[in-house]
Amino acid sequence: MKPFKTEKYTDFTKAVNRKKMEKAIAHVESQFGKEYSIIIGGKRIRLDNKFHSYNPSKKGEIIGTFQKADEQAAEQAMQVALETFESWRYTPAKTRASYLFKMANIMRRRRFELNAWMVLEEGKNWLEADADVAEAIDFCDYYAHEALRYDKGPNLYKFPGEINRQVYIPLGVGIVIPPWNFPLAILAGMTTAAFVSGNTVILKPSSDSPGIAAMFMEIVEEAKVPVGVVNFLTGPGAIAGDYLVRHPKTRFVAFTGSKPVGLRIVEQAGKTQPGQIWIKRVVAEMGGKDLIIVDSEADIDSAVAGVRTAAFSFQGQKCSACSRLILDDKIYDEFMKKFIPTVEAIKVGPVSEYDNYVGPVINESAYDSILEYIKIGKSEGNCVCGGESAPGDGWFIRPTVIVDIERQHRIFQEEIFGPVLGVTRARNFDHAIELANDSEYGLTGAVYTKNKKKIEKAKREVFVGNLYINRKCTGALVGIQPFGGFNMSGTDSKAGGPDYLMLFTQAKAITEYIGRKRKIRKKPVRKSKK
Repeated sequence: MKPFKTEKYTDFTKAVNRKKMEKAIAHVESQFGKEYSIIIGGKRIRLDNKFHSYNPSKKGEIIGTFQKADEQAAEQAMQVALETFESWRYTPAKTRASYLFKMANIMRRRRFELNAWMVLEEGKNWLEADADVAEAIDFCDYYAHEALRYDKGPNLYKFPGEINRQVYIPLGVGIVIPPWNFPLAILAGMTTAAFVSGNTVILKPSSDSPGIAAMFMEIVEEAKVPVGVVNFLTGPGAIAGDYLVRHPKTRFVAFTGSKPVGLRIVEQAGKTQPGQIWIKRVVAEMGGKDLIIVDSEADIDSAVAGVRTAAFSFQGQKCSACSRLILDDKIYDEFMKKFIPTVEAIKVGPVSEYDNYVGPVINESAYDSILEYIKIGKSEGNCVCGGESAPGDGWFIRPTVIVDIERQHRIFQEEIFGPVLGVTRARNFDHAIELANDSEYGLTGAVYTKNKKKIEKAKREVFVGNLYINRKCTGALVGIQPFGGFNMSGTDSKAGGPDYLMLFTQAKAITEYIGRKRKIRKKPVRKSKK
């Protein structure tokens, strides 16, 4: 078995890779309009109520038709998952891990196809889509290795007369509710972590990304994961999702999404239902209001590039995206003079075209919400770049920079989830850290400075789950930068880290008494007197 190593990104400067990507996009477009079933215990089921997934780059273009799962379907999935758990829980870790290794290899083979699905269904540019697939591959490989490590158990101290072990056993049936913004990586990460640990899963993807979720299920089936281990329900969360979160047989819920939905899940899961004999576990990641500090002693050119990428890649629709830029007053003018032209140069349009860096926001609701926040920002500060929709037949918004934002402003405090960056002046480095920590969130942050004492101060005092020094605040790598935040950013679950599988297991300590061996004293031999 090879040691874990992160997946390399595709080099799209090579013509051969661009041609492969164009071919994959054309292939996925030829599949538009197909209908997809829910999958329970390996059976494909069609329901009376349905919904569509749309291409955000072209309003009204249907990607596919999907089933609206109801409570009856949810209960059916629960019963199958419960039954399957009774055998899957005892499947050796080596066997469970082997399925993840197979899934990783299938993803490698189908990489351009998976990329194309995200370009068309989510509006990710080619680089962002490829990074998403690479991360999904990494999660499969990493959690497979982790499952084998967990299977060995921790080293315990020896005690005479006993054999002592601690083993990690699965919890039961889990509900996995992934987001639309990382529709393969986070979905694959949460699902594989759950079932490689011996649990069974009911997967309920976002209604904005059911197509790529259906592709994931094809990969699960192609890898021959036993039926019933992963059950697939599409549809609105209020019907199937709420029902399953409240269900007395649900053992855990793994969720990534908005703060309001996450808090609702925490509340519902916290209410003990009749027949429930455990405390439900909730693993939640709920977004952020992420910051970058640029100090007076920073490398300005490096900071400009990092902020541009962190703020506007994938239209600012990452929970880790920089939406608060805190500039030391001494370098404010120099930074902005270099920064604004780089933002104005960003190409906006359908990301099926390689040259477009910023694509559409996910849907009409997000589009309206972001434009409303831009109006608020203009009333609170001064818009110096963007601030409006962009031409095209999709939900396009120009990258927007609003300056003169103060800590009490809504643009400073509220998560926007779009290509909108608020800029705030700091008197000095201490003031910058004070501003950075003035948030109910605590997911990611970055600090640019060459001063070693300031770096150490930032490490101690900037209160976020993932802190980056002299680099952007997005792009955590599996196994290298475990990801998860503080406060209203979630449960600091540290996806892609060595503690993550612990959240999907429970530790059982086993002591076997074997008795102490008594030492037999030998009688001294008397020497004869002669």
